Amino acid sequence: MNASTTCLFREAVPSVEDYCQLRQLAGLSAKSREAAERGLPNTVFGVCAYQGSELVAMGRIIGDGGCHLQVVDIAVLPRLQGQGLGKAVMQRLGDWMQANLPPTAYVSLLADGEAHRLYAQYGFALTAPASLGMYRRF
Repeated sequence: MNASTTCLFREAVPSVEDYCQLRQLAGLSAKSREAAERGLPNTVFGVCAYQGSELVAMGRIIGDGGCHLQVVDIAVLPRLQGQGLGKAVMQRLGDWMQANLPPTAYVSLLADGEAHRLYAQYGFALTAPASLGMYRRF
């Protein structure tokens, strides 16, 4: 039995505290409390996985809800990685996108390391060389 079958999944946005903690534990860049307080309410759709009261995996879709969206915050506790939780989160995000977005919606994401292999299973393709992702930090 993998971890995805022992978790309770909710269509929800995590609390600011849980969000900041899971990002850090999963090895994602840290976000300040202020940033999370501003950003989380702007989630278009979110998925959280819990074991008891502990947030163990999450993923969000952000954007304008119709034209441009981005998959962000795919995070799984290290002790549960490789047990299907990332796939379960992506499946739920993908199902929501399929059911709710217009056919002209453009959904992007940034894949770190080998994560592009997971995202490819859900229809995402590398954009290079046709286009390159760019970013700016403040």
